[in-house]
Amino acid sequence: MVDRSHINNWLTDMDGVLWHEGKPISGAPELIKKWTDQGTKFLVLTNNSIYTPRDLAARLQAGGLDIPEERIYTSALATADFIKSQLPGGKAFVIGEAGLTTAMHEIGYVMTEVNPDYVVLGETRNLSFDALTKAVRLINKGARFIATNPDVTGPSNEGPIPATGSVAALITAATGKTPYIVGKPNPMMFRSAMRKIDVHSKDTAMIGDRMDTDVVAGIEAGLHTILVRTGISDDAEIARYPFRPTEILASVADLV
Repeated sequence: MVDRSHINNWLTDMDGVLWHEGKPISGAPELIKKWTDQGTKFLVLTNNSIYTPRDLAARLQAGGLDIPEERIYTSALATADFIKSQLPGGKAFVIGEAGLTTAMHEIGYVMTEVNPDYVVLGETRNLSFDALTKAVRLINKGARFIATNPDVTGPSNEGPIPATGSVAALITAATGKTPYIVGKPNPMMFRSAMRKIDVHSKDTAMIGDRMDTDVVAGIEAGLHTILVRTGISDDAEIARYPFRPTEILASVADLV
């Protein structure tokens, strides 16, 4: 039995840990209620940059999972926080949806196609050849290339769909420039999340369902890592990697 008595704060992935195909995973509503009732500091992290935290909270609540918007931290927010720390009050050409554009506006950035400091790429369902062409030309002119997350595909009811990583690869092929990626598995997202709720790695745990994003980033951020089997990780997947989580559980129901 792994000792987690020193854990006072929690970071957790959303899809595959708390939520799957429009429904809460067993134990998730009870765990969130437990943390809320006890006043535990926690954040729900997601590489999804399409929605604002308010939109995500509404979608989750409609499906039976009550998570306040201030407890949701997206890769769009993490990207905006990073860019603000690098160059406050700058300009950016943004390819993305409301989650990303709202986050960029909230840090005081100007959205422009004229000499931007950054080209920022997030998840989008409305990708156009015109936007891709502009991104390529602006990066070639010197704009720095940032992407919210590396995921090459995303889920849909009809099957996998191309995601941020796939579009980033196209832009990289056309420019020779690789993006700086802020979301998981960059441990920076976890460090930013901990700063947001004012906690330290020594007494914080990360719950995830992926070895290649959640667990590796948690280890690199110095966190107690918990892998749950409700996502994509089975024994064969776990065995592929040279690192191990602190503990492996069937689901978040084991933490209630």
